[in-house]
Amino acid sequence: MSDLTLILLAAGSSVRFGQSIKKQWLRIEDRPLWQFVADNLKQSGYFSNIIVVSSGEDIPFMKSYAPYNFAEGGATRQESLKNALKYVDTEYVLVSDIARACISKEMLRRIVNAPRDTDVIVPYLNVNDTVVYEESTIDREKVKLIQTPQLSRTEVLKSALDTNQTFTDESSAIVTNGGTRSFVKGDKNAHKITFVEDLQKIPCLVAPSDETLSGNGFDVHAFDDTTEMFLGGVKIDSTFGFKAHSDGDVALHSLIDALLGAAGMGDIGMMFPDSDERYKGIDSKELLREVVKKINNFGFTIVNVDITIAAQKPRIAAYKAQMRSTIAEILGIKMAKVNIKATTTEKLGFIGRAEGVGVWSNANLKYFNWKMIGLI
Repeated sequence: MSDLTLILLAAGSSVRFGQSIKKQWLRIEDRPLWQFVADNLKQSGYFSNIIVVSSGEDIPFMKSYAPYNFAEGGATRQESLKNALKYVDTEYVLVSDIARACISKEMLRRIVNAPRDTDVIVPYLNVNDTVVYEESTIDREKVKLIQTPQLSRTEVLKSALDTNQTFTDESSAIVTNGGTRSFVKGDKNAHKITFVEDLQKIPCLVAPSDETLSGNGFDVHAFDDTTEMFLGGVKIDSTFGFKAHSDGDVALHSLIDALLGAAGMGDIGMMFPDSDERYKGIDSKELLREVVKKINNFGFTIVNVDITIAAQKPRIAAYKAQMRSTIAEILGIKMAKVNIKATTTEKLGFIGRAEGVGVWSNANLKYFNWKMIGLI
């Protein structure tokens, strides 16, 4: 049994990355970056356990991709690491950042096989350029650029992080706490993705798959003569509305399910349960905006949507253009990519009896093509 646990940190919000997507969800073919990194390191066979640390909202979606163990991150890298260490019971732990995507077998072997006669083993790069700190030129031979992953004695690392002081890597915490540190050669290809331009410096990453992901949604709501009617994000001139926990916009609810279906992210009831009072009477456009934000964060772009509204009443022909415009603005796509169709059921069934409205939606997504950044 291996005495080594791997912790992969992927809880960041990617603010400095400057894109709507979180960098841990960049697709490498069809795998998100976090899974790509975890899978590659798993192949080494060095680890008895792999823990991926991410935000609480990401973890349920991550579990549908790969059967790793997950821990919820904190507000900082250090807090995230402390949370993950609670689940480590091996003598040693290897900590890395998902953003350091290209860790070679040779670099990993140097770290894992180094003599374990210190509390932390650290990969580093030499500095080739002149280094000036404030107004003084520093001897570059004494400067090291520190990388991850770093291999630490688990209990020593836990003790070192039991402080209010903030550290940017494990070795700094351990040395400050009186521990010892040794170094091995790093790898210039193990460049960390911080800014979007860093993607051009990562040699092992290939473009995302060009496949189209499709989803469909269906929803129905009964009429209610005590509420106003909202349909397709538009207020309809009507003496009745829909019976629902939210504003009852059956078209947007159907569309949300289609988008979530294409992304493999469950359904509207999972994301916005009707048992939650926060969503009572809420404008469904706000729900759609939240779904679009999440879909973009998780690495998808919306291609087009097609919505079919089945209603004996009200008549919606006069509202279709406004619906298309409203939905297109929220989805961030052209109006021409939003299609609205209306039909009746020839007075058959509950729709034909004018008791409610049913809506079918289809949505198509693609993976965010990070390879095209700066080229268009």
